[in-house]
Amino acid sequence: MLDENLEITQDVDGDICRLKARGRIDANSAAVLENKLDKALKDGQNNIVLNMAMVEYLSSVGIRIILKTYKQLSETLGSFKIESPSEIVKNVLGMAALKEMLVS
Repeated sequence: MLDENLEITQDVDGDICRLKARGRIDANSAAVLENKLDKALKDGQNNIVLNMAMVEYLSSVGIRIILKTYKQLSETLGSFKIESPSEIVKNVLGMAALKEMLVS
């Protein structure tokens, strides 16, 4: 899925759905992330790993989408984790007190 600010690729390996984000997750591109995560959930993916190594910016809208997905998967005994967050993502999640909960 592509947006001028965000690209997300997906790879399913067994029961783990790995998404890799590249670019900015802001008000203009957050719908791309939300649509990709929603589709994975609708496709029955219960264990999602979001690689954010190449994310240059994460807004509050992006955090809301991440938390929504985390909550949905927690309620169904699934899992959602962020792997390899960029320094910017680590800082934003740290300021929001979410780093411990989300980063694997």
